[in-house]
Amino acid sequence: HVGARDMIKSRRAVGTACVLGLLSGLILMVITLIGARTFLEWMKCDAAVIDNSVKYLRIYFLGMPGMLFFDFGAAVLRATGDSRHPLQFLTISGIINVVLNLIFVIFFKMNVAGVALATVISQVVSSLLVLRTLINTDDCYKFVFRKLKIHFEELKEIILLGIPAGIQSSLFSISNIIIQSSINSCGPDAMAGSSASASLEGFIYITMNSFFHATLTFVGQNYGAHNFKRIRKGYFTSLCIAGVIGMIVSVLFSVFAEFLLGFYTNSSEVILFGRERMRIVCMFQFLCGLMEVGTGALRGMGVAFRSMITCLIGVCGIRLIMVMIGAPYKVAEDLRILFVSYPISWIITAFALGILFVVISKKREKEWESHKEERLSLQNS
Repeated sequence: HVGARDMIKSRRAVGTACVLGLLSGLILMVITLIGARTFLEWMKCDAAVIDNSVKYLRIYFLGMPGMLFFDFGAAVLRATGDSRHPLQFLTISGIINVVLNLIFVIFFKMNVAGVALATVISQVVSSLLVLRTLINTDDCYKFVFRKLKIHFEELKEIILLGIPAGIQSSLFSISNIIIQSSINSCGPDAMAGSSASASLEGFIYITMNSFFHATLTFVGQNYGAHNFKRIRKGYFTSLCIAGVIGMIVSVLFSVFAEFLLGFYTNSSEVILFGRERMRIVCMFQFLCGLMEVGTGALRGMGVAFRSMITCLIGVCGIRLIMVMIGAPYKVAEDLRILFVSYPISWIITAFALGILFVVISKKREKEWESHKEERLSLQNS
């Protein structure tokens, strides 16, 4: 809507998104408060840590309304080209999280409850900062409390884009849960090592995911303006930048795997499992960036369902097949096939998304040119 310079629909979309974010957060909070233990039991969580895990999850999900409001609000800002404010707010939130972690855990001896509470407080702060920015702006995305309601036309558009995207993200999480469950069967050391590695991989993923947001915004605005030449140029430029930066970050993390894992544990066995995963997954995580760019480009053009199906087959399907091929899992060497499933699924999916993007962008461009010619013909007549 911003790219098409439709200010009325832009404002309606903002109000709808904010209400939807808060309601979604409340629903997820209630579900997890009730079902936290059940979910962890399904994941075969070790009996030695399940009580603390339940406590952490229940406190963590109290902050879900704030987290989702921030996500929706930050998405609104990024859609207008403002990526600076979300970065500033996340930086402030991250600093608060670290400081409160130290205070709650070291001084108040709150253990996992302190870690979860620090996260919740930092999430609330970030959501309030986003809210203040949306209220104080005079642009089309201004947040006005008295106009805060769901507009069903915009809700339908958000749902048609959002539900396939949400299912796609959920399926990624489900495939990761299945992999983590297989890892958990190797015992607490494997569980801890893999979790530490996954936490470090998160830093690389955030770097790669930033190109998803950049591509989504760039393609979305140009799609609204029907500038298909810039859409394709933006896609291929994003691929190149994401690939280069991703390679640099991936190599650095895999080379310094043991050093980085040392921040999480002193156990040599835990580090063994974590290092094995990092040297496979982290080394090739730049491929995830290529996949993220393809997903962002397709969603920017409103292609959510076909993107979801492609990722379902290319990511979840391949990973689940490799999980079945390698079972059962008992020692560190058994887990390699699980770790290899990540880069294999990324490269196959990125390639498939690239083909889909080129085909659809050219088809939409022809349709738009045909539509323009029809309108000109009608005006002349």
